[in-house]
Amino acid sequence: MITFGYKSRLTGPLKALAALIIGIVMVVNPDNAFASVVKLIAVFLLASGLVSLFVGLKDKENSALPLMMFNAAVNISIGLLLFIFPGFVASFIIYLIGFALLVFGIMQLVTLFSARGVVAMGVFPYVLPALVTMLGAFMLFNPFAESVMSTMAGVALIVYGASELLSSWKMKQAVDEYEIHMEQEHKQQTVSEDMSGVDVKDVDYEKVDEQ
Repeated sequence: MITFGYKSRLTGPLKALAALIIGIVMVVNPDNAFASVVKLIAVFLLASGLVSLFVGLKDKENSALPLMMFNAAVNISIGLLLFIFPGFVASFIIYLIGFALLVFGIMQLVTLFSARGVVAMGVFPYVLPALVTMLGAFMLFNPFAESVMSTMAGVALIVYGASELLSSWKMKQAVDEYEIHMEQEHKQQTVSEDMSGVDVKDVDYEKVDEQ
């Protein structure tokens, strides 16, 4: 089962919270939102990087440790660059948001699809990630005026925030079910190994006639 960042219970809700805050800012104040959005994204990336760093160091024996460390380094580095050069980034923030939504939407679809055999999904959990993916792809074309695109980006981020919360909840269920299943398999394997070491011998017996 693919988790794609849902291994930690905090990552998904943090991403959802950041997306909702940024989306609301862009919808409420579309004309002057870009500089504020860049700083909010920087805060989110720094927080996400620190969480990945903490989780990776806490679970050093996990095979995903190199990936977690790489993810933490990338997020922290980008967050610092956004803080240092907010004006430059604001000039093409729409494209960045569109690309991020496209990637995150695809990641949600892949993780949910991979977990379908572990927990019941239905159709609805796939609807929001698919919508987020389409909105992200659309925003890369940037066809409208800046204020219009800012509002659209805000709405798209709000949709993504809701989608991330739902996906986090579903993936939490899937991870819990998967861990329970693996624990049961381990117990059954242990019992089987213990039983394989027991010698079973044939015993001669005499039939006793009932009086």
